[in-house]
Amino acid sequence: MKHKAARLFFLISTVIPALCQEPRATIRVEVIAAGMPVNDAAVSVNAVALRSDPDGLAVATVPLGEIRVTVTKDGYFQAKASINADAAREFVVRIEMQQQEEVKEEITVSATRNDVRIQDSPLHVEVLQREEIEEKMMMTPGDIVMMLNEMGGMRVQTTSPSLGAASVRVQGMLGRYTSFLSDGLPLFGQQGAGLGLLQIPPIDLGQVEVIKGNASALYGSAAMAGVVNLISRRPTAEPIHEFLVNRSTLGATDASAFLASPLSTTWSAAVLGSGDWQEKRDVSGDGWTDLAGYSRGVIRPRFYWDNKTGSTALLTGGFTYEDRAGGTTDGATLPATGAPYTEALLTRRYDLGGSFQSLIGSTVIAARFSHSELQHRHQFGETIERDRHELSFAEVSLRGTAGRNTWVAGAAVQRDAYRPADVPRFAYTYIAPGVFLQDDLSVKPWLSVSASARADFHNRYGTFFSPRLSALIRHAGWTSRLSIGQGFFAPTPLTEETEAAGISRLTLPRPLIAERGRSASVDLTRSVGPLSITGTLFASNIAHPVYVNRSTEYSLINLTAPRKNRGTELLATWRKAPFAATFSYSYVRASELDPGGLRQDVPLTPRHSLGIVGMWEKEGKARFGVECYYTGEQRLENNPYRDASRPYLIFGAMGERKIAAHVKLFVNLENLGNVRQTRWDPILLPARSADGRWTVDAWAPLEGRVINGGARFTF
Repeated sequence: MKHKAARLFFLISTVIPALCQEPRATIRVEVIAAGMPVNDAAVSVNAVALRSDPDGLAVATVPLGEIRVTVTKDGYFQAKASINADAAREFVVRIEMQQQEEVKEEITVSATRNDVRIQDSPLHVEVLQREEIEEKMMMTPGDIVMMLNEMGGMRVQTTSPSLGAASVRVQGMLGRYTSFLSDGLPLFGQQGAGLGLLQIPPIDLGQVEVIKGNASALYGSAAMAGVVNLISRRPTAEPIHEFLVNRSTLGATDASAFLASPLSTTWSAAVLGSGDWQEKRDVSGDGWTDLAGYSRGVIRPRFYWDNKTGSTALLTGGFTYEDRAGGTTDGATLPATGAPYTEALLTRRYDLGGSFQSLIGSTVIAARFSHSELQHRHQFGETIERDRHELSFAEVSLRGTAGRNTWVAGAAVQRDAYRPADVPRFAYTYIAPGVFLQDDLSVKPWLSVSASARADFHNRYGTFFSPRLSALIRHAGWTSRLSIGQGFFAPTPLTEETEAAGISRLTLPRPLIAERGRSASVDLTRSVGPLSITGTLFASNIAHPVYVNRSTEYSLINLTAPRKNRGTELLATWRKAPFAATFSYSYVRASELDPGGLRQDVPLTPRHSLGIVGMWEKEGKARFGVECYYTGEQRLENNPYRDASRPYLIFGAMGERKIAAHVKLFVNLENLGNVRQTRWDPILLPARSADGRWTVDAWAPLEGRVINGGARFTF
């Protein structure tokens, strides 16, 4: 009897629950990419966690009803699907993953002249996209200095401690050798002619392209160190209304606007407007302005035309006004003279430019033109220097394909004129027509070669031939680029040193001769999942380099021995949503043979530079980032306090949060360690130097810690 009761209890406890159990469906998930199975993908079926096998399969048994499937894997975009399982049977869900690298294939660069996809270009081009531009825009909304300074291998060097002027050094090369373009047009003139970098708002930038190394074969004499091409944001089908306001703890105020909209089926327009103000600040309390005061206004409209059949055009114009002042603060005097001293610069810039291209058969015909005029009124104490810079440019080219070749051929002419009203002996007019040819050849699927050459016929310095040869090699996930090139630079009295001191005291013991440069580089890239690492070796020689002698006299001369640059770069990026990290390191050995016959490092060129940036972002909602930058020791010149700078570390953090449908708030904390040059040495000289300056060179930040914050409005 007891055994029968036990058997009955067993049947009740096992059979009845089985009969009452809810029906279940079998979900068979097939994960593929480009037609091939994806192994070891993370598969979630209604919160049941699985991994796909080597055949790309993952199987789960779940209750009937709505079934949600999510698949993730490094290097692929997240994929989702849902079905309604209405019966106790097997359901097949096929998930096709998209590689994240496919998005990169859509990035094209125009600085190479052939509008090639970035990963297919034999010429090494670094690209900063809109998302990264927005991150840097929150740090310095009024200019692009911070954006460029934090790119690997580039250094923004302060050239005038009194007024804050700056130039960009690419791989240790002096700033005058780098060409700055806007949509391929030289609207900013030569980089040495003013405070151009501090007068370019970033709110209307869509992309930044950087070619490092000699690019004279592509762009002539102004590109011996490289090219920075600033690509504007294009209007979209929906109107864009974006506004930004910013305020800093050191008295900076920025307000900028970007508006863009289609006008018709073929025409669209965009306009940039910006106003920026800075109060004069003496951070160190020595009576000298560490942060120059200024008020600036910028307006730039752009008009775009596209007939949707292969013809496009761009027309733009711009006006910039700035009044900048530094020197002693109100009521303060120079210790050496007991009198006040003012440095000031009034700037007016006008420019007009445009481009056109049309597809005729299989050939693209393109034309570009620009004209810019820059008016300055410099004040160096009791000395006034007024000048006018003019730069005119025109170019026509043809581009086509023939089999495995993509070729470009064209002709250009540039006129560069300088009119110093108060120092007329330095006036010049350079006219340089030129012809160029470029051919990109796809030799094999793993090998591409680009050869370019340019001949310039300079009215002052004669004829120059500038060739460049580049190669792209791909094998088993590795990518390598090799490049060699030659170029030239037509010397002018406008250098980083004359930017700070003026030219009234400057002398030319003998006529200058053109500088000639040669460069070579090789890089190697490897990408594994979310990690990409690129190492680069580079070298360059500049024959007859122009040297500014500031020891006992203030003069410009050509050195007899070449200026040499040797170095390496390492760039590593890791991206796995929602996190991203970047590591960059540069070693630069730049040397020159001074007039005394001693070869030594080029001043203000650190051998070691390192940067680490980390970012967390919830797309469209919030972002937070931290950064750390190390600058190594630099040789100093004409500094009575030290011969070499102190190495220093700078830490910072930034954050942005969307608080409403159209409003984002941001805050940026820069230089949290409050690193300042004046914490180590005075900025003022005991006596006036030979070039007329009262300050030493800036080798570290002068402003110290600064916090800024504001709001972005998008409609």
